[in-house]
Amino acid sequence: MRPKQLEDFFGQDELLGENKFLKDAIGKNEIPSMILWGPPGSGKTTLAHIIAEKTDSDFIHLSAVTSGIKDLKTVIERAEQNKRLRIRTIVFVDEIHRWNKSQQDALLPHVEKGTIILIGATTENPSFEINSALLSRTKVFVFNSLSEDALVKIINRALKDKKNGLGDEKVKIDKDTIRFIAHLSNGDARIALNTLEICAKQKIEITQSLVKEVVQRTNLMYDKNGEEHYNIISALHKSIRGGDGNAGVYWLARMLEAGEDPIYVARRLLRFAAEDVGVADNFATVLANSVFDACKKIGMPECNVHLSQLVIYLANTKKSITAYSAYKKAQKDVQEYGNLGVPLHLRNAPTKLMKDLDYGKDYKYTPLEDSSNQEYFPEELKGKKYF
Repeated sequence: MRPKQLEDFFGQDELLGENKFLKDAIGKNEIPSMILWGPPGSGKTTLAHIIAEKTDSDFIHLSAVTSGIKDLKTVIERAEQNKRLRIRTIVFVDEIHRWNKSQQDALLPHVEKGTIILIGATTENPSFEINSALLSRTKVFVFNSLSEDALVKIINRALKDKKNGLGDEKVKIDKDTIRFIAHLSNGDARIALNTLEICAKQKIEITQSLVKEVVQRTNLMYDKNGEEHYNIISALHKSIRGGDGNAGVYWLARMLEAGEDPIYVARRLLRFAAEDVGVADNFATVLANSVFDACKKIGMPECNVHLSQLVIYLANTKKSITAYSAYKKAQKDVQEYGNLGVPLHLRNAPTKLMKDLDYGKDYKYTPLEDSSNQEYFPEELKGKKYF
């Protein structure tokens, strides 16, 4: 049911509505290299295929999960041959955030020379996951989760289509049930169509109760961009904070098995190591940083054991919020008092004028003299204690 023309592409009107840049660029056959950023099932891959059809290009689809530098070299050789024949090459890299820095860098010269037009798709924020050099050579288009109205149109199209859909199946379903499927799909067309297909295979008449049964049975309820995402990461944090490593490993598995990026989890645990463990066990931050690096180097599924090790360690070690609460108190003073001046004795004096203005005067150099009574705060905060 993947649409093959823009007329059948529902949703993303802010990108593909009348007089919008992307729609005009496709119509004029003048598309730039681009990054399509948005949640799963919002139409990124579909639009890439439509662009390839509309612009009459050699379309090459790579998955960053299964492809590497060797595959890219083969693609570039094909693209260079196409260029000599005046055939444009579009390279679509799905989940481009899964490629490491060297793999992303390998694309740069070919994008710059125009050997390829790159279309990258990602569910992760490009600012963090795409190299800045590559990002500067592409245009980012932001996809939103599909609205219920768009999902209703997609479901109706599947019900009517006799070639690829359920048009010959004589499926009975009312409008309320169609909208119910759309509502439960959380903006994801893939979930909507999968739910519809499974229901249709079981019964000719699809009811809301059947939809509920199918959704509960087939889906791990974990929307990376929705409420359940935050519920589960909260459960992970609180399990570890409470010292329950078993529950922590369970919530970790819930996220990873549902497709969460391990880098996101590692980033949250690195923060936890400083915020909740902190000075009670300084090694926790060292371990968390090592696990973060391991996740970057080897990815899933291999790094699941590194994350499990870290969760168990963090759950069982001592906890302290000293560093966290100290910073919060200092932050409050910064907001309340504004830009307080640095005491003169703490200022550097690299020029004669600064020395004449008493910059650095009477500063006590700790390794050589007693500085126990030296004040390091601005006058307004003298003697302040944050921990």
